[in-house]
This record gives sequence, structure tokens and C-alpha cells, in this order.
Amino acid sequence: MATPARPVSRRSFLKTAGAAAIGTGAGLFILPSRARGANDRVVVAHIGVGGMGNAHMAWFAGLPDVDTAALCDVDESHSAETLRRLQRARPETKAEVYSDFRRLLERDDIDAISTATPDHWHALISMLAFQAGKDVYSEKPLCHMYAEGEAMRRIGKRYGRVFQLGTQIHAGDNYHRVVELVRSGALGQVHTVRIWKQGGSPDFGYPPEQDPPPELNWDMWLGPAPWHPHVPQRCHFNFRYFFDYSGGDYADFWCHIADIFFWAMDPGEPVTVDARGDVPNGISDTPAWIDVDYEFPDGLKVFWTSHIPDIPGAAGRGIGCCFEGADASLVCDYGSLIILRGTDQLSDLPDVPKTLPRSPGHQRNFVDCVKSRELTESNLEYVRTMTVPLHLGCISFRLKRKLTWDAAKGQFVGDDAANRMLCQPYRAPWYLPA
Repeated sequence: MATPARPVSRRSFLKTAGAAAIGTGAGLFILPSRARGANDRVVVAHIGVGGMGNAHMAWFAGLPDVDTAALCDVDESHSAETLRRLQRARPETKAEVYSDFRRLLERDDIDAISTATPDHWHALISMLAFQAGKDVYSEKPLCHMYAEGEAMRRIGKRYGRVFQLGTQIHAGDNYHRVVELVRSGALGQVHTVRIWKQGGSPDFGYPPEQDPPPELNWDMWLGPAPWHPHVPQRCHFNFRYFFDYSGGDYADFWCHIADIFFWAMDPGEPVTVDARGDVPNGISDTPAWIDVDYEFPDGLKVFWTSHIPDIPGAAGRGIGCCFEGADASLVCDYGSLIILRGTDQLSDLPDVPKTLPRSPGHQRNFVDCVKSRELTESNLEYVRTMTVPLHLGCISFRLKRKLTWDAAKGQFVGDDAANRMLCQPYRAPWYLPA
């Protein structure tokens, strides 16, 4: 691939961005947002149209004021199948297919992109979209490493872009109700939070290297990640089981279930993190199981585990969150909650009023905010803070030691090895925008 260019004008951007521009915040030309009213149509493009990418396409194709202009994937079989699905849902579509997402960013008729690539691409695609004047709906997690999240925060603010993280459960009534109950004080002072997701990385053994199939651009799939010969078990859905691209089930589900804790309590960033666990046999290196103990300001204890905890109300919930307060506890998952107060198990507290406006739908909220320029439900500033403990936990797990975090400085205390892991270099010619 060519050395990245840094064009300084719209003309040079349009000539080079698709072929070489990787760009810094000052390099890529930002296309101004088109003025629009509430009844105007929003034009989207989808980058990464495998499993979740097909869901993104279907969600947005189902909104009457949204048009899909383009689909992009480094695997031609994915984009071809998604185009067929789009044509069935919207027979009138004129969507074009791309294999290099940078070509989409040249187009000034596209208002927003959605991305459902492997995790190691989330931040870079989002930042280049910001610089190109596009709003972004991105699949979770927000990013793959701490430094990317800080860069996203800076660049998103610099270019005034609308961002929504794909924490779709956030829009549901159950999460809204949990937040209302916890914030009401009905549980008393919450001193402990337990979060869990059952499961872990599988054992793939040691499969041989293979030539990538002709429809897959393996070099582009890897992108900024370290070079590795093609092994089918590392690719597509299984990417999440390799630290080069993700952080296992822990990274895959943290943002879905920790979301309810952060929304309800706004705890800030942790003070200490202590992870332990094990990896499977074979080539995957993310946790087969992981337990992470956090201490937050004011002595709040938070525990993540990949097993269902032995606490009242958790049995049968493969994913969940428990708020333990001085007067009562609340256990919830995506769609249900129970309140444990003394010997009583309650499904709600009718005397706690509904105080949060309900969501019109996660994708609907994003499109509405593209038009209004208001903050989305899962906006960048909120989800950035919510994602920090995930990155710290991964580093503690890999170093096998407890770490102390200085949130004001954005670094670990007295641990150079841990601090180096906050920002790992991209594979050339890709680089992290400033």
C-alpha cells in the first residue's frame, strides 16, 4: 500500500483519499453538513456488512426517511449478499458496492456511515468519517485501545460530528426503568455492583495457515493490526477471540451490560483494576474466563465475572447486573429486573415515578440527531468514559497484576509496561490520527 498522503484541499482529497489517504485531523478535508429539516431524507452508507452489518442495513432500510447509498466490505461475498438483501427490502435502491471504505468518504452526498467491522477498525473508520464530514453509527465496542478512544473524543469534538454507539439495548424500556429505580434512592447507598457475562474464548487448536479466498482482501481486513498469515479461524466472526483485533467475550459484551451501571450511577473512571483468568489452548489468546475487580471513587466496588455469580436473583441469567444497596438490591438483564428487599422479590416499585423520556428506537434516535445535531442516547462522550474500564481490565489481564489508574493524567501509576499498552502502534502505512 502507498505511503499515506496528507491532502490540503478538497480537490486533492477527492483524488487521493480512496487510494492512499489515511490522514490526520488537519489533513482530510471536512465536507460541511448539509442543512436539513425534520422531513429531509438522510443518506447512509454501511461499512462492514457481515453478520451485524446486515442488521445495520436492515434497521436503516426500514426507516422511511433514510436512503442507502453504498455498501462496503473487504469480502466481496459479504457485500454481494447484503446488496441482494437490500434490493429485496428496497427494490428502488441505487446503492453502489465498494471494497475500500475510503472511496465512500469521497462522496459528498452521504450524510452518515454505519460500521460493523471487526473491533480494531472501529476507531480509525470513525475518525476518518468525522474528518470527511460524516456522522457515525458504530458497532460496539467503541475502540480497541485506550489511545483510540481519546483520539475519537478529540476529533469528534473538533469536527462537530454526531455519533451513536451500537448499544441497542440502551433504548429499551427495561434499562430506562432500572436507571429510574437506582437513581431514586430506593435501594439506599449502592456500595457494590456485580456485572457478568457467561462464556469465553473457544479452543481452536492449531489450524494451518491458508491462502485467503480470492473474494477476501486479507491485507485490508488486517488494516492497522499486526501482520499475520491468513488462518480462517482468526477471521470474520472469530476475530473477537484474538487480542490483535478484540478482547474476547469480555470486550464483546462489556458495553452492553456495563452500560446500565454507568447510566444509572455515573461512576467516572476506576482507581484500581485487578484481573485474573486463563486463556484457552490453541491459537486464540483472549480469556477463556476472566474476573476483574474494580474500585471506583468513594469506595464503590465493581466486579466483572464470566461466570454467573452465586447471588440471589442471578440464577438463569447468562448476562446481568446487580446493584447492591444498603436497603435493597436490584438484579437485571436486558429485558427484566427484580428488586430484592428483605424477603420480598418485587418486579417494580410503583411509587418511583418515570422520569426518563423513552427512546424512539436506537437507530431512529441516531437519524433524528443527524437532522437536529443534538446528542444521541449513546453519544461519544458518554460511551468513551464507559469504555475506559474495559481497556484497563484487558491490560491487567495480560500483565497478570493489579494496576492503579490516574484518571486525571490518563495513565497508570508507576507502571511503564502498562502505560505502553495504552497505545500500540498501527501497522504501516496506517496511523492513529492526532
